[in-house]
Amino acid sequence: MFARTERLLLRPGWPEDADAIYHAIDDEGIVRNLARAPWPYSLDDARAFAARGQDPLFPHFLLFKRTNGAPVLIGSCGLGENDGEAELGYWIARPYWGLGYASEAGRAVVEIARAIGHRKLECSHFVDNPASGSVMRKLGFRPVGRIEPRYSAGRGGKAPSIHMELALEDDESDVMADGAKRFIPYDAELRAA
Repeated sequence: MFARTERLLLRPGWPEDADAIYHAIDDEGIVRNLARAPWPYSLDDARAFAARGQDPLFPHFLLFKRTNGAPVLIGSCGLGENDGEAELGYWIARPYWGLGYASEAGRAVVEIARAIGHRKLECSHFVDNPASGSVMRKLGFRPVGRIEPRYSAGRGGKAPSIHMELALEDDESDVMADGAKRFIPYDAELRAA
């Protein structure tokens, strides 16, 4: 499965992507905010990630910035399974932080999840990573009022994590008169817990 956005190409990883994956993610500041990636991150970890099989219900993609030349790997975004639920996750290489790529890729993956037939997506972000929470809120995710410890292989232990959900079917209670989704301010996540 492939997808294209205004600035990105989303495609599955291939074994020949291992070097580019390794160079993009080999940064403790990235890995410590992920649940499954270990730190230190090795080329063998990148090879395993690139060779991972695709589950048609939980696709994951490498993100390539489209250029006039060869596309440049800038991260990954996809769906995983967590306790039987579909979960959105992503990472972006440090030089591309703050440029809207996570939101752009996330929107594409949310639409893919809807097309596959998922009715709801979950996500979480560590409390000390509010930028990821901001991305998820831009995508329409809402806090569910839980802050729970979540294991991070990159941290080597558990850290407090804010849990969020996104209904993929229209929910009239979430839609304002102008058709926009209701905005939940960040501090409401902390007050609700």
